[in-house]
Amino acid sequence: MTWVWSAPEVVKPSIEDKNHVCFLNVRGEIRFPVHWNDSYYDKLWLYNLHYFDDLNAINSLSRRSEQLSLVKYWIMENLPVNGIGWEPYPLSLRLVNWVKWYNRAEIENVKIINSIEQQAEALSKQLEYHILGNHLFSNAKALIFVGCFLQDEKADYYLHLGLKILNREVPEQFLVDGGHFELSPMYHCILLWDLLDLINLAVITDSKPLRARESTWREVASKALNWLSTMVHPDGGISFFNDASFGIAAKPEQIFNYAKYLGLTVKTNSTRLATHHCSGYSRVAMGNYCLIIDHANVGPDYLPGHAHADSLSFELSVGQSRVLVNSGTSLYGSSAERLRQRGTQAHNTVCVEGENSSEVWSGFRVARRAYTTLHSAELIDDNVCIDASHDGYLRLSANISHRRIFQCSKNKIVIIDKLSGDSVVATAHLHIHPEISSHRVNGQTIELSLPEDNRKITVLFDNVVNLIESTWHPEFGVSVKNKVMVANLLNNQLVTIFSIE
Repeated sequence: MTWVWSAPEVVKPSIEDKNHVCFLNVRGEIRFPVHWNDSYYDKLWLYNLHYFDDLNAINSLSRRSEQLSLVKYWIMENLPVNGIGWEPYPLSLRLVNWVKWYNRAEIENVKIINSIEQQAEALSKQLEYHILGNHLFSNAKALIFVGCFLQDEKADYYLHLGLKILNREVPEQFLVDGGHFELSPMYHCILLWDLLDLINLAVITDSKPLRARESTWREVASKALNWLSTMVHPDGGISFFNDASFGIAAKPEQIFNYAKYLGLTVKTNSTRLATHHCSGYSRVAMGNYCLIIDHANVGPDYLPGHAHADSLSFELSVGQSRVLVNSGTSLYGSSAERLRQRGTQAHNTVCVEGENSSEVWSGFRVARRAYTTLHSAELIDDNVCIDASHDGYLRLSANISHRRIFQCSKNKIVIIDKLSGDSVVATAHLHIHPEISSHRVNGQTIELSLPEDNRKITVLFDNVVNLIESTWHPEFGVSVKNKVMVANLLNNQLVTIFSIE
């Protein structure tokens, strides 16, 4: 018995015609076999080429002819098991996309079925236990989809292997408070969508092994949806902590709509203070502004690959406008720019002696890392106070720890930065969203103007402040000029006051 996939289509189309594609804001062509592994393109771009996300993207069936041609090209030009397309992560995403698409697009092609069988066999022999995290989760999801799709003797093997992996990985990767354990809002969205897909697959196929796990998956998804609702800005987009950018995962609103489609209840978070003690984030919502604060560790000690050195950073929105933003992520790899974007100075926090709070290195590595302590998160009358510290600078000879206190009232935010230990050179960086205009009123005051209603925010420092040029990275392949408020701590302390009209 066959089943037909049905789910919201949210991914941006990437196939322009049978020879041209666009990923990560970079256009490319596929005319010859060499293009599938062309070193001219970044590896992440090539990964996207092999994902075949377009098969289930917005208005996907309108491109059925081009999609079918590209699938046939892939089979003909990517011989087993050579090239990037046969690595386990792109294998996993492609298998899910091909399985979702095949019956829905009314395809009948023995070569495609044979290729799916061959790819599943290749995946089953190179599961990413050495990487774990979202990679292993994707491997398991692919095996489950293939197990429900194929009608041969290996189908049950793939299905039960995938479920065996998820039996361990779902409670490992989704924390008690609902956050994904890699602590990136972007990857949280990716994994939550995967979980919703699995719930949907259980409903569509009525598979007994999937149905047996469906209630557990729904419970985890409900917590993850609540977590996500506290990590979005009033503009509806994710906050930028650790590796995060727009355009990679589904938007939060699309995830919430998918959850409703599956009968899950999505709660609107309207509390003044929401604190996730396990994952390490707090949200302060004061009506006219929203503050999202990072008092998290860098992620699981065995898997800090998507971590930034952003301990005690925060993001601020006023009304619908983002005002202060962390760096975002425009590229992977091991370049100097990748390291800069992961570094402490690219985030709204304090940098000591020019060092990162956690020693990020290469593209996805962290050596000595900060551990954070939340001392208190309190709602007192109509005011909120959050007090946290991290020990990332104890490795310095000055034996420094950083403590940051947020005092939030209706129209005012006071941030107190304190360093224990010897006197050091330390600098606070506050990155301004590109759409916010700024000017220096005097040596200690910056005035910010919001685009939506020309509302003013006065930022007063108790030491000299300067405005410097930088860049913000809202999407892969995108860098936008912005400005940063930079102020040194005086005697290991800095008080910053935001007054909002």
